[in-house]
Order: sequence, then structure tokens, then C-alpha cells
Amino acid sequence: MELKVSSLAERPEMLDRVRDMADSWPAFAVEDLSGNAHYPRIPVELPEYVQFAEDEYGEVVAHAYSVPFALHAEGRGALPARGWSEVLVWAFSDLRRDVRPDTVSAISVVVAPQAQGRGLSGRMLAAMRDNARAHGFREVVAPVRPNAKHLEPHTPIEEYARRVRPDGLPHDPWLRVHARAGATLDSVAPASMTVSASLEEWRRWTGLPFDTAGDVEVPGALVPVHCEPERGYAVYVEPNVWMRHAL
Repeated sequence: MELKVSSLAERPEMLDRVRDMADSWPAFAVEDLSGNAHYPRIPVELPEYVQFAEDEYGEVVAHAYSVPFALHAEGRGALPARGWSEVLVWAFSDLRRDVRPDTVSAISVVVAPQAQGRGLSGRMLAAMRDNARAHGFREVVAPVRPNAKHLEPHTPIEEYARRVRPDGLPHDPWLRVHARAGATLDSVAPASMTVSASLEEWRRWTGLPFDTAGDVEVPGALVPVHCEPERGYAVYVEPNVWMRHAL
């Protein structure tokens, strides 16, 4: 597939087309409150950290979001256990307070459904890395959502993340893309994203009854969702895997 990769800083007129690109996220996966508060700010306030790809017909088929932040600021230093959610909070806190960033974190790489299976995720990851390098950064970190973990919701994330194939590469396909790009596994973020909502909302998102106490397996969820029918809510706490890319 012939691709033209640009940043929103270079082509701000593409903002709506990038934001409106179709994706294949499960409905519940876009209901993290930190994400809802901060993710939409990235293309508006940090357009130089949004890369997007157009096919030969000019259709947007993939995009990559990242954010700069100060990993080595006082009180930080280690990649956070609350992963994706916390790095978004850090990045926009740093931006508001004019703190100088020293690291770039991947936030998402999204490929349109009709363009999946063509290696675009790896190409967008490379574009993100190249962009960070061009802005003078020496490292990209990524709170990776292992894309086959949903097939094993009861497998501990530490065990899953460190499982490798005979060739030494990670078992998980998306972790493997990062490893092939030169990334190393840093740690697990056990509470990278949290979705807490009423049972009515969970029923609407999943089509499941959510009427039994305990763990509920939900299609697309990396771990079971904990259901409390007597209290009227259910909570999903998603683990991710921190990967580090030296540039």
C-alpha cells in the first residue's frame, strides 16, 4: 500500500478527517475518564505529535498519537503503574506548567478496519519514533495494549507479557512489533486504564446481562470485568505493558 505520512502540525486542515477515522475499539475501551478528558486534546494542543497516513486515494487509513512529558521530573523517574492514564495526566500537567519534557510516550496507534493486516501499525510506530527523534528526544516509551491478550483473560499479565516464541520474540503480536522495532520490556502497568460504570452502561456497551456477582468475561477485554449487581456497578481495570524504545 502506497502511503503518505504527515503530521497534523504540517496539515492542520486534516484534523476532522483524522479524528473521524473509523476504528475497531470495543465500546467500553474508550470510556476511561482520563482518556475522555485528555485524549481529544492531543490533536488540538499537540498536533506535532499526531502522525497520520493517507492511502493512494487520499483516505486516512491510520494515525499515531503521542505526547511529550517529563519522565525524570521530581517524584517520577519510573514508568507509572497506572500507565496510559497517568502518562496522559503527566503530559498535560507538564504542558500547563511549562515543564520541559524529556521523553515521548506513545498513546495510540490506530489502523482503520479496512486497512488492517497490511503492516500499517509498524509503519506508524516507526513514524512516531522518527518524529520524536526529529524533536530531539532520545527515548519513546509505550504503554502497550497486547492485542491478543483478550484471548486469555485469566492469564496473569506478567506471565503473558514475558512469554516468547522459539525465536525469542514476544508471543503477543503487538508486543512483537515493538520488539522488532528495537524496544525492550520495562515493566507491567497493572492499572493502566480503568472503566467504572453502571450495570446499565455495561449492558449497553457489551450486550451482556451483567446480573451475576464476580468476574465477567467480556469480548475484547484483556482481563475480566468485576461485577457488583447489588451495588449497581462493574469495574474493568486493564493492564498494559511498558516498552522502551531507545532512539
